[in-house]
Amino acid sequence: MRFRRFLDQFGSTASVVCAIHCALLPILIAVLPALGLSALAWAGFEWAFVCFATLLGGFSLWIGYKRHRVYRALAFMIPGLVLVWLGILWPEIHHDLLRHAIVMTAGGTLIAIAHLVNLRLTHGHVHDARCGHQH
Repeated sequence: MRFRRFLDQFGSTASVVCAIHCALLPILIAVLPALGLSALAWAGFEWAFVCFATLLGGFSLWIGYKRHRVYRALAFMIPGLVLVWLGILWPEIHHDLLRHAIVMTAGGTLIAIAHLVNLRLTHGHVHDARCGHQH
C-alpha cells in the first residue's frame, strides 16, 4: 500500500518537474552552458525521462487499476504520454523550441494529473459490496 502511494507521489512530482523543465527549456538552453550544466539540455536526458515516465506511469496506473477498477486516470495518462512522445519523435515539434516546450509541458502536466487522479482513486477507494472487488 505504501509502495503504491509512493509510486504515484513520485510520479506526479517527477511529472511536475518535467513540465517545469519543459516550460523553462528555452531559457535553460541559453543559460545552462554559462552555468556549466549543459548536460541537462542533452537530448539523451529527455529520452531517458520520457522512457522513465512511460514505464513509471504504466506500472503505477496498472497497480492502481487492480485496486480501484476505474479507467479515469488513463484519460490523462494516455494523452500526456502521446504528447511527450510526439515532442521527442516528431521533427517539426522537436526542432521548434517553442512548440517543443508547449507540447512537452502539456504532456508532463497531464501525466502529473494522471498520477494524482490514480492516487486519489487508489487511496480514496473503500472495498465494500458495491465495488465488486474480490478480497
